[in-house]
Amino acid sequence: MIDSNKIYDVIVVGAGHAGCEAALAAARMGMKTVLFTINMSTVAKMSCNPAIGGLAKGHLVREIDALGGVMGTIIDETGIQFRMLNKSKGPAVWSPRAQADKIEYSERMLHLLETQKNLELKQAMVTGVTIENDKITGVKLFTGSEVRGKSVILTAGTFLNGLIHIGLFSYSAGRDGEFAAKGLTENLVSLGFKSERLKTGTPPRLDGNSIDFDKMTVQPGDAKPQPFSYQTKAINRKQVPCYLTNTVEQTHKILLSGLNRSPLYSGKIIGTGPRYCPSIETKLVRFADKTSHQLYLEPESLRNNEYYVNGYSTSLPEDIQWKAIRTIPGLEKAEITRPGYAIEYDFFPPSQLRPTLETKYIENLYFAGQINGTSGYEEAAAQGLMAAINAVLKLHQQEPFILARSQAYIGVLIDDLITKEITEPYRMFTSLAEYRLLLRQDNADMRLMDYGNSFGLLDKEVYEQFCEKRKLIKDYYEDLQQIRPDLNAMNQILEGQNTSQLKEKENLYKILKRPEITLDKLNGIAEHPLFESNNDNRLMDQVRQQLEIEIKYEGYLARQNQQIERFSKMENHIIPEKIDYSKIKSLSSEAKEKFDQVRPRSIGQASRIAGVSPADISVLLIYLKK
Repeated sequence: MIDSNKIYDVIVVGAGHAGCEAALAAARMGMKTVLFTINMSTVAKMSCNPAIGGLAKGHLVREIDALGGVMGTIIDETGIQFRMLNKSKGPAVWSPRAQADKIEYSERMLHLLETQKNLELKQAMVTGVTIENDKITGVKLFTGSEVRGKSVILTAGTFLNGLIHIGLFSYSAGRDGEFAAKGLTENLVSLGFKSERLKTGTPPRLDGNSIDFDKMTVQPGDAKPQPFSYQTKAINRKQVPCYLTNTVEQTHKILLSGLNRSPLYSGKIIGTGPRYCPSIETKLVRFADKTSHQLYLEPESLRNNEYYVNGYSTSLPEDIQWKAIRTIPGLEKAEITRPGYAIEYDFFPPSQLRPTLETKYIENLYFAGQINGTSGYEEAAAQGLMAAINAVLKLHQQEPFILARSQAYIGVLIDDLITKEITEPYRMFTSLAEYRLLLRQDNADMRLMDYGNSFGLLDKEVYEQFCEKRKLIKDYYEDLQQIRPDLNAMNQILEGQNTSQLKEKENLYKILKRPEITLDKLNGIAEHPLFESNNDNRLMDQVRQQLEIEIKYEGYLARQNQQIERFSKMENHIIPEKIDYSKIKSLSSEAKEKFDQVRPRSIGQASRIAGVSPADISVLLIYLKK
């Protein structure tokens, strides 16, 4: 039942990954919060890949955790295979990833929602928002009821007028087996918002009993899994493997024979899909010279036997999907439990948002997740958390929380969304971060935990442990500059690592700058906690890792900090919000249009807008100076 007399502080619409983080954060910050979902049985459902993290996405999860979000702790509790990607490369691109037990993940999130103080979870479809004097007052439900609230966060995912395509057959759905959300897009458009269409897709799922894994290459997880959350001491769950196989020329021949019935190539789909994650049929057209494409068979849960075919997203007709899948090594007798499909949905170009994710047109209305044109559970969760923090801060009349590009991948994500033109589903890559050596996954706590603590989102014990870690790093950094080990003992280690020996004693700080030397190789070299073997002490593992990276990459880190200092002048040069760009005569017509659309917060943001030239920035600076 809906109590029409109740006024909520925060109303969250949609219980995907963005909505769950938003609702939990708002409630934990003391706000009377309600979360509306079309189906209470599918909160935090993994509609596509049953995994959390990955390249750059793992960085986002660790940042969410450092700010007090829950995605990291839940994947640690429900993950079934953990891997640190890119370990052969530099630490800036190391990225944690975990296969999730998608059933347990959703159940664990539901439990958190149902037991969270200040939070109510209700099943209902929201069809519109209510406003007064361009300020939010609540939401409308499909039953005709209205719910009043001081702020609203919309996290509608792919549900807004969702349309699923399998071959030339289409039907309305938010995702397979669930209703689409009707009415909300139309309501927002009537209030002045601009909406567009995007498309994404998913591969078929297979019955594991019908797969011949002996014909595939086993892909195990890490022997010593590293948790996502700073709260998790160790991963002790059962780990299961993934499997690698590949398409063959016969697979391609069958898939291409179905293009005349493809919604992508018949013009039936109008939404733009992601270039970075193309469907298998698009791969064949775009890379016609390739005779094979890798596929990863990933388990979806320990409770069922379904496998996700990573790399095989498709919306081709069911008969083509079935024939083609059976040409793949190990899948000759495969049974499809759910066909792959494409889904089109409405989104709202995020140039209509402020850096806080509040809309420019309606006060106290926030958008987060795929409604902003992003893809991925991690990008959605980060936005949901940031929207909730800012909604609460505004209700308390406090300064907004805006992360700079130099502070976090979350800062890069939101700045890209509100500054760049989103023409395809956006996802995070390490290449999008200018300062990625500073924004590593291992130091997310050092960058963000003070904020999480100030918002009241971190447990006291977690923050105290972080403070201990920070102090140890500082103290041990100084110790390493003072400790000069025995010359003979040190030279024996250096000789064993095929690096030049010392002629006189040297401090360990300088010795650790050698690429061949790590703290692990110096065990026993001095009486100090850093050189004692203790594989079960995660805190000390973190301290060691941070020290090694900071010492070995000190020059590069200093250079990036200098770049940030230079660029901060532009970022700190704030542009008045109500400036009339049409009156700046020397600006190009395109710059006037782009500036008026984006309403950049600073000169730095203005310089990143596509179509804006350095000359336009110079003109703007002169105008502001006058």
